[in-house]
Amino acid sequence: MTTALPLLTQDDSACCGTVAGGALESEQPERIARVFKALGDPTRVKLLSLIGGSETGEMCICDLTDPVGLSQPTVSHHMKQLVEAGLATREQRGKWAYFRVIDGALENAARTLLPQ
Repeated sequence: MTTALPLLTQDDSACCGTVAGGALESEQPERIARVFKALGDPTRVKLLSLIGGSETGEMCICDLTDPVGLSQPTVSHHMKQLVEAGLATREQRGKWAYFRVIDGALENAARTLLPQ
């Protein structure tokens, strides 16, 4: 099962504002903060770079533990934060979870900091 939260698309960012474009509405501050909180951890940034830089564009949780030097439960926790922030997707295959970086997610995050 693939799980992802929607981020703003390029078209949505124009209608919904940016941090530098004025007061944000309703859930926007929470959504934006969740993305940057997830990116505020160096291990999570490294995990995204490992996944995004892989040959297939996806990686099994079992292949992510050694490069970051953490246990599988700890890496799973970090990946859960990235999935909940809308930066990665998770797909269960048998007993292993596979992760993929969501196309355009980092660009959308960066766009929220630009003036309109």
